[in-house]
Amino acid sequence: MNAFLSLGRWLFPVPFLLFGLMHFMDLTAFAHNIMPNYVPAPEFWVLLTGTCLVCAAVSMYIGKYDKLATALLAVLLLLVVALIDLPSALAGGEAANRSAFMVLKDLGLAAAAMLYATHVAKDPRIINRLP
Repeated sequence: MNAFLSLGRWLFPVPFLLFGLMHFMDLTAFAHNIMPNYVPAPEFWVLLTGTCLVCAAVSMYIGKYDKLATALLAVLLLLVVALIDLPSALAGGEAANRSAFMVLKDLGLAAAAMLYATHVAKDPRIINRLP
């Protein structure tokens, strides 16, 4: 059973790696279809978010700064919930159902990133020095 459960360490980063790469491959669609109108310079934020997602996944795979990376990933996901998903879900309309799903998905992934940082991450170099 432990061998099966240990696969989670290798499976958890996969969506972040793929989502991050998708940010680069479909920049225009992400910037203009997903980002709300009130976000300035949407292309910049899509590229930054994609870079953060890829870096977090790589960090989890190589085990360097993985505790810091997953803690920051949780912060990023909570910001996405607060600034993008939740306002879209509360706006109503056809997109509200999809946005409500995204709120729950991103909250779950943020919680999983926190659990990863707490129980799985191996490299506490920076995060344990923080007050």
